[in-house]
Amino acid sequence: MAELNKKMYKTILDDHFPDDLTITMGEVSLVYKKRTWKIPDEKTGDLIEKGLRYGENPDQEAAVYELVNGNLTIAGCEYIRPGKGLVSAITEDDMVQAGKHPGKINLTDLDNALNILKYLTERPAAVIMKHNNPCGAAYGGTIEEAYLKADMADRIAAFGGCLALNRPVDKATAEAIAVNYLEVVAAPEFEDGALSLLKKKKNLRIIRLKRMGDLAEYKDMKYLDFKSLSDGGLIVQQSQTNKIRTKDDFQLAKTLYKGVEYMIKRSPSEKEYEDMLFGWNIEQGISSNSVIYVKDGVTVGIGTGEQDRVGVAEIAVFKAYTKYADALCFKRHGVALKVFEQEVKEGKRKRDALDDIASETKQARGGLIGSAMISDAFFPFRDGVDVGIEEGVTAIVHAGGSDRDFESITACNEADPKVTMVFTGQRVFKH
Repeated sequence: MAELNKKMYKTILDDHFPDDLTITMGEVSLVYKKRTWKIPDEKTGDLIEKGLRYGENPDQEAAVYELVNGNLTIAGCEYIRPGKGLVSAITEDDMVQAGKHPGKINLTDLDNALNILKYLTERPAAVIMKHNNPCGAAYGGTIEEAYLKADMADRIAAFGGCLALNRPVDKATAEAIAVNYLEVVAAPEFEDGALSLLKKKKNLRIIRLKRMGDLAEYKDMKYLDFKSLSDGGLIVQQSQTNKIRTKDDFQLAKTLYKGVEYMIKRSPSEKEYEDMLFGWNIEQGISSNSVIYVKDGVTVGIGTGEQDRVGVAEIAVFKAYTKYADALCFKRHGVALKVFEQEVKEGKRKRDALDDIASETKQARGGLIGSAMISDAFFPFRDGVDVGIEEGVTAIVHAGGSDRDFESITACNEADPKVTMVFTGQRVFKH
């Protein structure tokens, strides 16, 4: 069974999907071309033409198509034109090193990373994706610093992830990347000396996406979002764009309840505004129902895809504590927290050191003190907000619009020191 499981991940399925795909929307036809690559056959070494390695799982055939013709306009909204492909337009030249040629999740991870990075173009930024959600994201003074911060934000989940960087990779950044195990690294360019270091990681997919330098152009481009139903039907929707571009787009939390006006008493500081903007931009690529915490331009705890908002706020806190302790252990002892715990059990390490890590993590509240709490939709009750306030957050962002917004505002005003809160007037549900 173990050998069968290992073989599963080495699978390359045949691809029986057609070379072309045409979707007719009223009088307009959208024409798509299947993306294939010439790759070495893993048995013979001969070049063969293949599309996606496999789909979401190794027993699912899959194909990726690029829009090559057709310009759709509905109700005055013009959708993205052909010739603007990013992930769907990756060629052999872009695949500096194919490693194992990509499967569906590799490309959807990269696509969602770009969906986040298009809002983070003004500073060096790094996003590490895992199963279409970010596990670590960060700004940095340099691209190396951005990567190191994103990696340290969640060293555990970053293992085997997809890294996207919005600046060229220099040698120092490549050295930092090469220490860890990643499946994909993508950047607009790789400078001299960087590629030779990264190519030593034989299974690493290295992708040069020169169009990443133009990501800011994609912030306002609409595309068709298709959802397939299990009965073979389709739901088609217009893609969402992020309406929050500057701090002035936030609204200080205010609501009217039973004739009484409730308003947040403290306005955000400039630093809080920066973190709130950063966090809301990261939310554009996270599965709903989500709550995240960010601080100093780095994700601290990310909770995704839960059924209730208070639960996901608590999960994000748990993850923040776990990641903080792991990072502390790694910096201090050079090993992961779980490895250290096992070595304590085996008598190879002193329990006092483990207790110190736990104590410092608790004292720092997992790095949450002074962080901003970001929710992709409104808090229906104050219980979710109370979770963040208990951990020391100083700023909260959510959509607003709940009948009980007054509870959340009251919770912030009652906190000592007072917590600030802003509304976005926009929810971000993403599946």
